[in-house]
Amino acid sequence: MRIVDVARAIAGRGLDGDRYARQAGTFSPRAGHRPGYELTLIAAEVVEELTARDAALDFASTRRNVLTRGIDVNALVGRDFRIGDVRCRGLRLAEPCAHLERLAGPGLLRPLIHRGGLRVDILSDGEIRPGSAITT
Repeated sequence: MRIVDVARAIAGRGLDGDRYARQAGTFSPRAGHRPGYELTLIAAEVVEELTARDAALDFASTRRNVLTRGIDVNALVGRDFRIGDVRCRGLRLAEPCAHLERLAGPGLLRPLIHRGGLRVDILSDGEIRPGSAITT
């Protein structure tokens, strides 16, 4: 995981340079498209709460792509929205899994249940930058 100033979103694929856009992610399908693996969001408020509990946890530990603030990401399930000029569709919650806990360490799984973010499909190409507005 690395933080970038600009992420190029590619419709139907993911973020340029991301392992899922290259179909090399841990849960990438062997053939075809797997909905919900193009982009993930998580609320900064959740990350800050986890960091207050355990200083070893941070945004990168969550393994999500985009950090939001002031947005109820759970409310975006089943909805189309934009991040800047990138059209997106919220598919389902990004529930934590044992793989995440193996990578980030014990204690991350339980606090992220129903708060682990959102799995999203990218509907149009564009750029996502820090401060890009999320609009419905």
